[in-house]
Amino acid sequence: MRWFFDARQLAHAPTRELHNGGFTDYAETPARAEAIARALRTALGEATQGADHGEAPIAAVHTAGYLDFLKTAPAKWLEAGRPGDVTGYVWPVVGRRPLALSRIDALIGQFSFDASTPLTADSFAASYWSAQTALSALGAVQGGEAAAFALCRPPGHHAGADYLGGYCHLNAAAIAAQAARDAGAARVAILDIDYHHGNGTQDIFWARGDVFYASLHADPATDYPFYWGHADETGEGDGCGATLNLPLPQGTALDPFRRAQGKALDAIARFSPDLLIVSFGADTWEGDPISHLKLATADYAVLARDIAALGWPTVILMEGGYAVDALGANVGSFLSGF
Repeated sequence: MRWFFDARQLAHAPTRELHNGGFTDYAETPARAEAIARALRTALGEATQGADHGEAPIAAVHTAGYLDFLKTAPAKWLEAGRPGDVTGYVWPVVGRRPLALSRIDALIGQFSFDASTPLTADSFAASYWSAQTALSALGAVQGGEAAAFALCRPPGHHAGADYLGGYCHLNAAAIAAQAARDAGAARVAILDIDYHHGNGTQDIFWARGDVFYASLHADPATDYPFYWGHADETGEGDGCGATLNLPLPQGTALDPFRRAQGKALDAIARFSPDLLIVSFGADTWEGDPISHLKLATADYAVLARDIAALGWPTVILMEGGYAVDALGANVGSFLSGF
């Protein structure tokens, strides 16, 4: 299997985040991608550096106002005399005002949903190359390869069309799905098997019937992002029935996780996709420092074989996973299943 990575994704390196009521070291560090890359070089050889597909595929998913915010917020933060990374502290309770707000503090609240996703001067560029990595893996599969892996970092599935959060700025899975549709794929399915629900991906395709979104994740009654990912969320309008959420209790191990994934795969099979995108998070591992599922390293190969057995052209994108020392083995195990 070919894998894709661009070292420019490492430039995004905030120093701290707000977590559980206090500031702590930023968890989504460049070391995550470096650890995965080291393991994959040993197992699969050197990465393919993807092509630059431009901003148009990104703009097909994310709004112009939001992209402008990502590009300009760090400079506005400095102009306001603020030290360190761009970090929000105020959000509207219900909805977002449609006014032309200009103060950086208001803009952060308008274009984000949490305080754990700071911006630096390098965040947009790193996220841009993360998206290009995903698009390049998509290109490989469109060219006839059965599967390809994109080492996307920062991750993407929490980012909506016009908001950031959960360490995510640009939604690589959604960008790849839309690019596939624009290239002629009639139906695209996204299988999200990260510990946390991919609220941004769900939001982007919520009212569309051409992209099926299925997610296994920790129950949002107990885990971030709380306000999305409940079992009764199934889409609306043309997208009614095209969203499937399968919340899992903390402590879930392989057998129940595999059964839930089987339900998702059955639903995807009924949808009959031309392409499958897997948002893969290794934060489902039993030793992850911020998560509470109980998958072992060897379990990932089992789950991947179940997916691969169905024979869909598959693009695998990296999402979460924060046990840096174990990431290479866990990602390698999953890819070995293909």
